[in-house]
Amino acid sequence: MKGTLTWKILSKHVIDGRLEPGEIVTVRVDKVLFHDLTGYHVIEVMEKAGRAKPFDPKRVIVVFDHLVPPPTVRAAEVQQKTRKWALENGVVFRDVGHGIMHQVVVDEGLIRPGEVVIGADSHTNTGGAVAAFATGMGASDVAYATLFGEVWLRVPEPVEVRLTGSLPDGVTTKDLVLKMLGDKGAGFANYKALEFTGPALKTLSIEDRMTVSNMTTEMGAKVGLFPSDETTIEYYKSLGIDVERLEPDEGAEYTDRLEYNLSELEPMVAIPYRVDNVKPVREVEGVEVDQVFIGSCTNGRLSDLEAAARILKGRRVHPRVRCIVIAASRKVYEEALRRGIVEVLTEAGCLVTWGTCGPCIGGHYGVLGPGEVGVFTTNRNFRGRTGHPTAKTYLVSPYTAAATAVEGRLTDPRKYL
Repeated sequence: MKGTLTWKILSKHVIDGRLEPGEIVTVRVDKVLFHDLTGYHVIEVMEKAGRAKPFDPKRVIVVFDHLVPPPTVRAAEVQQKTRKWALENGVVFRDVGHGIMHQVVVDEGLIRPGEVVIGADSHTNTGGAVAAFATGMGASDVAYATLFGEVWLRVPEPVEVRLTGSLPDGVTTKDLVLKMLGDKGAGFANYKALEFTGPALKTLSIEDRMTVSNMTTEMGAKVGLFPSDETTIEYYKSLGIDVERLEPDEGAEYTDRLEYNLSELEPMVAIPYRVDNVKPVREVEGVEVDQVFIGSCTNGRLSDLEAAARILKGRRVHPRVRCIVIAASRKVYEEALRRGIVEVLTEAGCLVTWGTCGPCIGGHYGVLGPGEVGVFTTNRNFRGRTGHPTAKTYLVSPYTAAATAVEGRLTDPRKYL
């Protein structure tokens, strides 16, 4: 695995163990992340261990996002406890109203290329978009990392995913990850490190990459890594931060290789109740829909809202459909305001807000009722996740979601472009 991004990052962080696939190593941790839903459990573990002081408050980041604003008394109690710990210990804390954790840490440059990032959330993989070895773990492991600044992990097998071509109009990287899931199946990359390479990377923004890295979780991957290339360097420069180039070597040692031509992709949909039950949208058009949700840590970014606005501008959401749009962070929302995107979406009949996971986890802001059908831009469509166990959730890109909102039924968005 020498020469891979995985090897380059972990080799600078290994404290103990052999850096070979399948081996157990102890690594130094640069950043630890948790939110309101998992933070309570992380703190609980630390308290049971008789310790509560973080190894370095500047390297521990707490963001409230899952149940915000708190929709129940219990959610408020959980946040109260976590808030108290965060403020007492002086960690990096973002309270209600900042945004979804995975978006906020990239928005603010809180995680950076070459870092090892551990988060108490399965979609911590999102940080791989900026060349951070970012991965999710359980409360006990995250508590240990919070206290001691290190953690154990099994060295993942590195797999190269080479991308060529460029995305056609109306097709996004959400369609790419759905295509991969449909081809390979959920869990095909269990405990592997997916490393994305190839000439197509020049055409993909940081936001495009975040969607891919985010859903490597659904593939079972330990991490989904993009290089720190010119796109990454320019992104951090816009934040006033200098970062280094970090790319795999020519001839890097991978255990497997995949290749996808972006030019050949089309709008895809994951059909309930599996993320890998995937077909082209054109093959399942016509399914009547009750609710459309555009948002989440997967597709709540500015480019996602722009895509939806392209289709919804001058049109109206179908009278039978509820369309909810939640920007992934306040920064995204404010920029969407400046660009007139929020106005377009509101005039079309959408309910628009920011900074909560909301319907994605069936928390609030649009939980599905018995037998209802939702078309979501989220990352999971498991039974009961987004509401009632008899509800059905289809996973799509923001383009497909917006076109579906207009027609009131699952729709291929390309006819609107």
